[in-house]
Amino acid sequence: MLAFDSSATPPTTELAVKKPSHGSESYLALVWRRLRRSWTGMAGLILVGLLLLMAVFADFFAPMDPKATHVGFAPPQVMSFHDKDGNFVFQPRVYALSDSEELDPVTFQPIVGMDYDNPRLLGFFVKGAEYKLFGLIPADRHFFGSTDGQPVHFLGTDKFGRDVLSRAIIGSRISLMIALTVVFIVTLIGTTVGMVSGYFGGTFDVWLQRFVELVLAFPQLPLYLALTSLIPVTAPTNVFLAFVIFVMSALGWAQMSREVRGKTLALARIDYVRAAMAVGATDRRIIIQHIFPNVMSHVIVAVTLHIPSVVLLESFLGFLGFAVKPPLISWGLMLQDTATYSVIGSYPWILAPVGFVLVTVFAFNALGDGLRDAVDPY
Repeated sequence: MLAFDSSATPPTTELAVKKPSHGSESYLALVWRRLRRSWTGMAGLILVGLLLLMAVFADFFAPMDPKATHVGFAPPQVMSFHDKDGNFVFQPRVYALSDSEELDPVTFQPIVGMDYDNPRLLGFFVKGAEYKLFGLIPADRHFFGSTDGQPVHFLGTDKFGRDVLSRAIIGSRISLMIALTVVFIVTLIGTTVGMVSGYFGGTFDVWLQRFVELVLAFPQLPLYLALTSLIPVTAPTNVFLAFVIFVMSALGWAQMSREVRGKTLALARIDYVRAAMAVGATDRRIIIQHIFPNVMSHVIVAVTLHIPSVVLLESFLGFLGFAVKPPLISWGLMLQDTATYSVIGSYPWILAPVGFVLVTVFAFNALGDGLRDAVDPY
């Protein structure tokens, strides 16, 4: 009869299930892992980060003083790695345009050509126009420009001879500031109204939704033009800018509130919300602790998709002259020079702000699409 040894350990096998070496991931970790798998979402995130960095340090990235005037409607200067003899050189340079003594046989105008005898060398972190970083710190360093401080126009100049690239970089600060401020106010009001209306329901919800429908029924574009035209031309620029932000925010929160209300109506019927009501939790605690975290994923996606629409609206109103007034600079205000086909045909480089608008719209839309898939990792 075989004896059973209780002290013997069972043999180990290689087929034993291995326990995971890491613990359970948080919700934000799951969202980030899924966002990294989306190349469009990551591209949008990188572009959004670069746009915000450019807007914050706009004076540093602008190669020229945006208010300095030179030759009106000068074409863009092309960066070259060749000297006047055609030999390759490591330090990039640009060649300014100069009028020669020869005349065109048809127009009898001086023939414009490259001034190869006086190249303007380019470099990083060069000295240039003085500015105040964050409005406080005096500085004169620029990220890229000519080493001797001579004017260079990578995107040409406008009708007053102002550098288009520098004005577009400085204009990103106003355009993005308006978009982010408007979206912040719209999100704050729309989320609050939507959650309160969807949670309490009843007569309060009915009357509040009738007011929301009244706001949504207004034709927004004519109302924008009518409200912004109420401010006198002599009003300070800060007052005009604040009024534009107020008008955009007052007409934009209603759609956000309808979306959040629909999410809140669905969440109010979930078991853990009913359990919180049963144990006597206050309405304020239920809204903040249980409903608000669950609608945040939808709100974040809505914010990233709403910012491009505000940028396009500001550009359109600025083109019509109803958004930003000089001496402020925005992309829409810069597009006023493109009002006629003859100017666009002769000087196409003044359409450069359109490129900045398109990149901004693509960046935020791509980030929003990536977040829309990532916020539901399960």
